[in-house]
Formats: sequence, structure tokens, C-alpha cells
Amino acid sequence: MSIPEKDSLITAYRCHGFAVMFGVSAREIFAELMGRRTGISKGKGGSMHMYAKQLYGGEGIVGGQVPVGAGLGLAQKYNGTGGVAWTFYGDGAASQGQIHEAYNMSKLWNLPVVFICENNLYAMGTVVNRHSANTNFYTRGDLIPGVKVDGMKLMDVREAVKFAREYALRNGPILLEMITYRYFGHSMSDPGISYRSRDEVKSVQTERDPIVLLSNLLVQSGVKTEAEILVRPITCTPFNTSSFLCKIYARKYEIARTKRWMRNWNKLKPIHIRRCLKSRHTFT
Repeated sequence: MSIPEKDSLITAYRCHGFAVMFGVSAREIFAELMGRRTGISKGKGGSMHMYAKQLYGGEGIVGGQVPVGAGLGLAQKYNGTGGVAWTFYGDGAASQGQIHEAYNMSKLWNLPVVFICENNLYAMGTVVNRHSANTNFYTRGDLIPGVKVDGMKLMDVREAVKFAREYALRNGPILLEMITYRYFGHSMSDPGISYRSRDEVKSVQTERDPIVLLSNLLVQSGVKTEAEILVRPITCTPFNTSSFLCKIYARKYEIARTKRWMRNWNKLKPIHIRRCLKSRHTFT
């Protein structure tokens, strides 16, 4: 299923894929990442703050988007749009107090909200059983029903979100916990192997990768043969643009680099510096 135009969605700071899904071009995303005026947020949002029609961000504060998602659900119900508010957050944010406040208000008013916890098992770099007493995040909604979903299986995710949307419209909020995995570190400073082994990562990549699982399903169902499924991993880097797709995005990246910086940056910079200096003098 695809998200209807009357639905709304908000997520954390991994918002690039959603931006593309809602029609933002690769060039606009590259421009935003480099602070250019032609970026989706005019160069002032950066990596964490991208918006589009139906997409309400990109939220840089861990868990801060969840109460806003409840507010989107309230707007949907108040305006009688027949839409649902999709609200995403990660396992690292699941213990935030504001999330449970959002749960409470959403259930109290039976708002059409689908809360989705993307559980990659390691949050920013800590395995779930070291930061959460209850690692079954789908059970944390109290009176809000929850469903545990294998986020690596496309068809499982499709059926889960289809059911969740229908439920939210009829009965109010529902919570989905998507069990997934990330192959790389949380950030550039995280090698991604200080809290797990290389063998574990490799095992997931070869046995539970969503593309591998979908390919196997297509073959087993007789939809495709193994010969028809060409598995060719592509690595897009500035030094490897051999594939047609990589060439397209490399071109968009180069175009984005030529655009002007965000408007009034030269005026904003000294104002920010003066405020910082004033605050420093206040406390010294």
C-alpha cells in the first residue's frame, strides 16, 4: 500500500528516504546537505530537517517528534480528514517520558495515530537490554495495542501497516515495533563494531537483508526465477560511478554544489557570534 494524500508523517533525523518518497528530488536533498538555497529547507535545515507535503520532518531532538505526531493525529481527527498520523521513532528514544505522554493523550482522545518504533537493536551504540528494562517495545503503550513486526520482510511490513491504518481510523492509536538492523555505525565517529562483531553484521547482511529475503520469496512463489534476479551490489562513491544510477546521482550532486549558499548567512553569522560572546561575558 502507499500512503494516501490525506495522511501525515513525522520521523526523527533519518528523514532522507522519506523526503524522496514524498517527492523531494535528489538534487534538493544534496543542496540541503550542503547548505544551499535550493535545498528543501532553503539550506537552513541540513541533514536533520527536511520537509515536504505530508512530511513534517526531520526532528533533531531524540523523541521530540512523537508529541508532534500526536498533535498531527489530533488535527486529523479535529478536521475530519479521514487521515492517519504516522509517527516514527527509534528504540533509543523509546524510554523518553514525552513519548509516554503522547501515548496517554492519544489514547485518551482515541487519535488516529500509528506509532512505529524502528528497533535496530543497538540504538546509538548500546544493545537494547542494557538501556531498557522492558525490551518488548510494542507492549509499552499500556492501553494502546501493539504488534511486533519483522521489519526486514517487505510483505510483513506491508500487511502490518495496512492493518494498523485501518485500526487507527476505527479505534484510535496503535503501536508497531519494527525489528530491523543497521549495517553501519550511528555516525561517522562510530565504527559500528565496538558493541557487536563483524561476523554478526555479515551474517545479517547475507541471511536477513530485505532484498535477499524478497528475492528468495519471489523465487519460492514462482514469480521469478533465480536467473531473472540479478544480484549486483552497487557502491556509489565519488570514485565509483560506473552504474547508470550512480552517474545520475553524481550529476545531481555536482549541480547542487554550484548553487548559492543559504540566504543572509553572512548577516546571521556575526549575530550568532555576538550573542555567544554576550552570554560568555554574562557568566564570567
